Amino acid sequence: MKELESELNAPEIWKNQEKANTLSEELKSLRSLIGPYREIDGHFHAVKELTAIVEPGDSSSIESFLSEIRGLKKQAEQLEFKSLLGEPLDKCTAILSINAGAGGTESCDWASMLFRMYMRWAEASGCQVEVMDQLSGEEAGLKNATFVIRGSYVFGNLKSETGVHRLVRISPFDANKRRHTSFASVDVIPEIDSDIKVDINETDLRIDTYRSSGAGGQHVNTTDSAVRITHIPTGIVVQCQKERSQHKNKATAMKLLRSRIYDAEKKKIDEKAMTAYDQKKRIEWGSQIRSYVLHPYKMVKDHRTEYETSSAEKVLDGNLEGFIEAYLKFMASNDK
Repeated sequence: MKELESELNAPEIWKNQEKANTLSEELKSLRSLIGPYREIDGHFHAVKELTAIVEPGDSSSIESFLSEIRGLKKQAEQLEFKSLLGEPLDKCTAILSINAGAGGTESCDWASMLFRMYMRWAEASGCQVEVMDQLSGEEAGLKNATFVIRGSYVFGNLKSETGVHRLVRISPFDANKRRHTSFASVDVIPEIDSDIKVDINETDLRIDTYRSSGAGGQHVNTTDSAVRITHIPTGIVVQCQKERSQHKNKATAMKLLRSRIYDAEKKKIDEKAMTAYDQKKRIEWGSQIRSYVLHPYKMVKDHRTEYETSSAEKVLDGNLEGFIEAYLKFMASNDK
């Protein structure tokens, strides 16, 4: 950290504004970890010294020290979790896409359950959500949905969700009350900053307009305000229908396209990252990252980290912290 401080104090560094900003962000990130660590370490040693002079029968003081140590342990665990979010893009806003797998109404309903799960997680985390596009199922649920979650370190927390999610339950749509298995895929990418350059040739784009099918009143439903953009070289398709203005929908779709292209290129370079485009698995048996079992027993299990819990209802209500932490620790251990 001292080397970074010295480098930033040198007058010539600010001639290269981009490098100076990068170093400044790196220093800020280090300080956010080292400062709290020193506080916890100092407090711990102070408590340790005091315990040496406590009489064995002084139960009140002993309990007080134990309470302080438990508090320090909790702070240390929180700091450890924060240290796992060290990738440059972890602090970014996240763009999520959910797509129902094969299975008609069952899978569409499962996609809507996942949509609600992430909405509840965002709400509990104090994040803002903006739905960019969604298509309802023919009978129930969602065929697909794309939405943005804005908040602190959202992408770092939710990058663990990319992959196929499997649900096992007694179907509410089956009159014979049989058990069904449904699949839906979740894709999470960072919303990249405007200063990150992504070259997009206008001639490589096919732009289609169509009538919005979402909520918004008569005006939205009777004009071709929705926009779909296809990036021909990569085959990436994005669309937006949240605005009444075709111009605004196009601008939002282009922002989403930049993020998807950037993410696809990054994943080609990083062999350890989960690929969402060139190696994406089919939404079916054997490819799931996580299983949600509601019958004949209740369990949610992540097949990458082996983390599991019997509190299925809490997970579907947005309690994802255990899975997020297990994934970050799993990835950190594999990088060593």
